Amino acid sequence: MTTLMTILGMVVFVIGLLLSFAWHELGHLSTAKLFGIRVPQYMVGFGPTIWSRKRGETEYGLKAIPLGGYIRMIGMIPPGPDGRLEARSTSPLGGMIDDARAAAFEELKPGDERRLFYTRKPWKRVIVMFAGPFMNLILAVAIFLTVMMSFGINTQTTTVGKVSACVIQADEKRSTCEKGDPAAPAKAAGLQAGDKIVAFDGQPVKDWSALQADIRDNPGKDVTLTVDRKGQEVDLTAHLIKNQVSRTDGDGTYVKDEYVYAGFLGFTPASGIVPQTFGQSVDRMGDMMVHGVESLFALPSKIPALWDAAFGGGERDPESPMGVVGAARVGGEIATLDIPASQQIATFLMLVAGFNLSLFLFNMVPLLPLDGGHIAGALWESLRRNLAKLLRRPDPGPFDVAKLMPVAYVVAGIFIAFTALVLIADVVNPVRIS
Repeated sequence: MTTLMTILGMVVFVIGLLLSFAWHELGHLSTAKLFGIRVPQYMVGFGPTIWSRKRGETEYGLKAIPLGGYIRMIGMIPPGPDGRLEARSTSPLGGMIDDARAAAFEELKPGDERRLFYTRKPWKRVIVMFAGPFMNLILAVAIFLTVMMSFGINTQTTTVGKVSACVIQADEKRSTCEKGDPAAPAKAAGLQAGDKIVAFDGQPVKDWSALQADIRDNPGKDVTLTVDRKGQEVDLTAHLIKNQVSRTDGDGTYVKDEYVYAGFLGFTPASGIVPQTFGQSVDRMGDMMVHGVESLFALPSKIPALWDAAFGGGERDPESPMGVVGAARVGGEIATLDIPASQQIATFLMLVAGFNLSLFLFNMVPLLPLDGGHIAGALWESLRRNLAKLLRRPDPGPFDVAKLMPVAYVVAGIFIAFTALVLIADVVNPVRIS
């Protein structure tokens, strides 16, 4: 049964990925057609074609390898300075440029002269190329809001999970009391597991992060804690002491191996699935976006550990990059978790939303062959033409993207090698969530 559920979870996640790829390419397709660009193909997946149908001038299809998707637009690369494609450079780099230029025009038909991608104004090309990643961002935001506001997410609450028996400094990294350890203020005040703290010194408690800040900001102070104990409100007096505790970031998350001295009460909050407000959900999405950008910049630094996990038997960092295969395995693992079905669905959706957010961020990197590279090229062309107009110089014409194709091949090669490394790590040493 476990194997069946794992396979089912993987299949469901792959379907979610395919829909994400299709949604991305739909953004490119719809805006390209809006601006009159001819699009011969719209494909989900790579490799051999499993199914396709031609509707109008566009062939729609599904391919065998579910690792992405694409549309083909006519004239993404402008012709050379002479307007012709017959001549071919004998140099390796020049040959790459000529091949790319020729491929861009291989399906040119009579009447297409006014339907070429490069002939559209730069702002239209920016919209076409941005529309794909933007669709992923829309999907990610929609899923995140739905899950956070309806299903809820695992959150530390103001309910007491466990009361510490004594005061222990955070850097000692022990959980048992020793002779001579003073009693924790929470225990001395009579706080009990299951108590829900509803007010701190007469002020209503909003959430755990606010309560944590109140405790840490008041060392040496006697405070009144109002708790809900089995339906009855009880006032307790606690003397907050100054103690060494783990440092937290702006969201209340503990920072590993970093400590500060602050007010200390001495209890562990209980966690629970708590629906978020719209404002809380937006704040969390903002944090995810920042974390995603930071992770993108940190990718090169993670390669050595990833290599060690794949070939050296090293431990796989849960925060290490994970590819489609690894994410599918996580999807299979989610289906076997001993949690309510509603939370399995919510976790699946959050995984798909995170993948879409990653697609958005990665595609916005301003390097060819990514969408961000084409956006950067269109913006540079607009700047160059407007500057020439301002200085009353001749129009420099469209920016020749083909000249960047050698760089694009290098970027694509690096991406393929990195993808292969992640794939191997996902197979031999996968990230696990249980």
